[in-house]
Amino acid sequence: MYDITDQAQFITLFQTYGVFGIIWYVIVAIALWRVFSKAGYPGILAIIPIVNIFILVKVAGYSAWMTLLYLIPIVNIIFSIFVAIRLGERFGKGGAFSFFLLWLFSVIGYLIIGFGQAQYRRP
Repeated sequence: MYDITDQAQFITLFQTYGVFGIIWYVIVAIALWRVFSKAGYPGILAIIPIVNIFILVKVAGYSAWMTLLYLIPIVNIIFSIFVAIRLGERFGKGGAFSFFLLWLFSVIGYLIIGFGQAQYRRP
């Protein structure tokens, strides 16, 4: 940063991405709200950043303590795949749907599960 115009351009860049980040977070919260409601949990928990991961792991059928696996590098990627596949099973979806739309493009999958005809099945 050598002059004031470079700093202004840098700040403007982050403001633009900040707006898109907030919009993205609202879409994720809406999708998770519906998923949590179908699973019998309060939908309002989808708004709280760390708590929504705990509840998502519980909806998938794991203990909430298993969420701590997200803190371990490499293990978090593998565990997130397991959570996506188990979540898909709970809503009657197959493995391909779970991998691609609940893990790779998770927001799309959450919207499909939340607003679609899928019903939550307890173990």
